[in-house]
Amino acid sequence: MKSLNRFVWTLGAMAVFMAGALPGADAAQSSPSNPKPTYKRKVSNTAFAAKRKSYVRLPAKPSFGLLAGLHSAPDELALKSSVALVVDQDTQEILFSKNEQAVLPIASLTKLMTGLIISEAQLPMDEIVTITQADVDIEKRSSSRLKVGTQLSRRELLHLAMMASENRAASALGRTYPGGLPAFVELMNAKARMLGMNDTSYVEPTGLSSKNQSSAQDLALLVNVASQDPTLREFSTSTGYQVAVGKRKLQFSNTNRLVRNPTWDIGLQKTGYISEAGQCLVMQARVSGRKLIMVFLDSAGKLSRLGDAERVRRWIESIPAKIPLTGLQVEQILAAN
Repeated sequence: MKSLNRFVWTLGAMAVFMAGALPGADAAQSSPSNPKPTYKRKVSNTAFAAKRKSYVRLPAKPSFGLLAGLHSAPDELALKSSVALVVDQDTQEILFSKNEQAVLPIASLTKLMTGLIISEAQLPMDEIVTITQADVDIEKRSSSRLKVGTQLSRRELLHLAMMASENRAASALGRTYPGGLPAFVELMNAKARMLGMNDTSYVEPTGLSSKNQSSAQDLALLVNVASQDPTLREFSTSTGYQVAVGKRKLQFSNTNRLVRNPTWDIGLQKTGYISEAGQCLVMQARVSGRKLIMVFLDSAGKLSRLGDAERVRRWIESIPAKIPLTGLQVEQILAAN
């Protein structure tokens, strides 16, 4: 009998323990007509659904190139960029072209002209420049790690603009140019005309405006000149850069990961993106012993512009090297004709 009583007592204790441990037990006891507690579960599902809704992304605006139907143009390399141009820098021979005359927004490729103007101006590069509210992007509302009030040298700002495509850095460079931003933009357009970039127009120094437009032909001219500037070569191809902002140190990385690829020999590069322009890339690089200028505009995916550069490199490497003719061979060819 004692064993039976102990067994019953144990079962009762377990029942009490389980009733108190189960979630929703209190709600079930207070509502006999609803033996299965579901209130907490419904709240959880609702909260989860609301949380998921907050992460829904709206589709990006179609690029100007897509709207113009440029992506439908076929090419033998099956590039993802709707516009492409590859030029031998030494001979000026066009090796590959696709919609090279199309005029499109160029996004942060704009900063290549911004950098060229600043580098050639011989301004004091150690002069401290302050980021102000005027440098905050109100058009695209892009973010920046350079908060209003940040103070950096002109050299540091140029480095960040060329390497990390820092918009506030580029804005501050143009704003603090002698004569202010209007004078700087006017100089950008004057330099474009001087270089023969007749399809190019600039309205601001960052590339956030879709009114900054150019063609692949024009951009090849710009890359040809900019690649001869040692400062722009160094800053645009550095893999990383650290600046001191107050008591903090900020580490920035290059927006083009090809500069960290040891199989590439890149002399100058610049990336760019806004939805109207698509993914953009210009480079000066040595491939198979040839100095090439590459321009890719309106690429369809974030990594596809780099993929296009890789496709072009493999294609160039597959072309047999031209062996210079000897004097005797030239005489024989002339005699035969």
